[in-house]
Amino acid sequence: MDKSHIERISAWIIQRGLGGASETELLHGFCQKCQAVGLDLSRALALIDTLHPVYEGRAFRWRNDGVEEEPVLEYGRTHDGEAAANWQRSVFYHMLTTERDEVRLKLGQGETAGFLNLETLQEAGHTDYLALVHRFASDGAIGDMDCFYSHWATSRPEGFSEAGLAAMRTLVPQLALAIKCASLTRIASTLVEVYLGRDAGQRVLSGRISRGVADRINAVLWFSDLRGYTSITDTAAPDEVIPLLNDYADAVISSIHEAGGDVLKLIGDGTLAIFKAGDPGDACRCALRAEASLRERLKILNARRSAEERPVTSVYLGLHIGDVFYGNIGSEDRLDFTVVGPAVNEVSRIASMCRSADRGVAMSSDFVAATLPEDRKDFVSLGRFALRGVGRAQELFTLDPAIY
Repeated sequence: MDKSHIERISAWIIQRGLGGASETELLHGFCQKCQAVGLDLSRALALIDTLHPVYEGRAFRWRNDGVEEEPVLEYGRTHDGEAAANWQRSVFYHMLTTERDEVRLKLGQGETAGFLNLETLQEAGHTDYLALVHRFASDGAIGDMDCFYSHWATSRPEGFSEAGLAAMRTLVPQLALAIKCASLTRIASTLVEVYLGRDAGQRVLSGRISRGVADRINAVLWFSDLRGYTSITDTAAPDEVIPLLNDYADAVISSIHEAGGDVLKLIGDGTLAIFKAGDPGDACRCALRAEASLRERLKILNARRSAEERPVTSVYLGLHIGDVFYGNIGSEDRLDFTVVGPAVNEVSRIASMCRSADRGVAMSSDFVAATLPEDRKDFVSLGRFALRGVGRAQELFTLDPAIY
């Protein structure tokens, strides 16, 4: 590999990085480019931590032997248990704790240093191994994403040439920068979707961040909260409150997402969500599907929590449909992407009537009128109610108690 080869691969990394290539595309393309100019790579791994509520980071893999394997691995926390033990046996952990940037081991000559998985590489016929860590400055780190790890192996009988090693030392930092950019894009998408919701998050990422910019939309509104939440928190052990909220929020949010809805707000034990569709009847059907799914999830959840002798509860749900403004509201320094309008107030009031009517679901007459005829067979009237803060009394409906 000569200087012109390095320059061409460098230009390719820049072009693909700026073009928005994924981490996998960058790693695989880089290895193939190196192979094409005589750097005989046989195995590669790139690893970078992330900012995610579940995963600690992601590993990207490449191999030249045609064996099928998952090109991307998402790994959990490495702070305790078997994951911590494996991490502490890795060459990367050794490099971090000894402040080394590079480790080279000639596997063909028996050098494995006892590191995790290196004997496996050696037995598979790999002859040389290079591990690199490229650290980020503190201003360039986000959470645990403070460096880029990579390792490289060859099956070439003579191992890596000095020219090949020099090329890797020049090119891998550029690859690290491109992969970091791809990972930051992924982090941004994850954060806005986790904290704003899927649809709102995508709207923000597409540039909808100006204060006061809002769309008028017609949507099904979902507002739910937990039955007896205040009394539960007054009597339950303090360390039971957050697990309880997480268990029931997971049931509610999963049901909404699977049915095509978007969660906009978590307000203590309450959840505000919307369902949009080209036809109002389809949006209502999605909301009803989410309610049915939630009912089944709650049966399973409550059975598990009861067996564990932990507090159990159920969910009150209000369903309504109407026009709302959907967009950015707030100050120049703090914006919220949400829905506002009289219909939002109404759906929260409708949900609160579940307590008075002793039912788990309350639906507005507007929601019922918008549903498809075949979806109304299990609806029964609760009577007319005056909703606090709403000018007109209205008839509310629920699901036939016989189906619960």
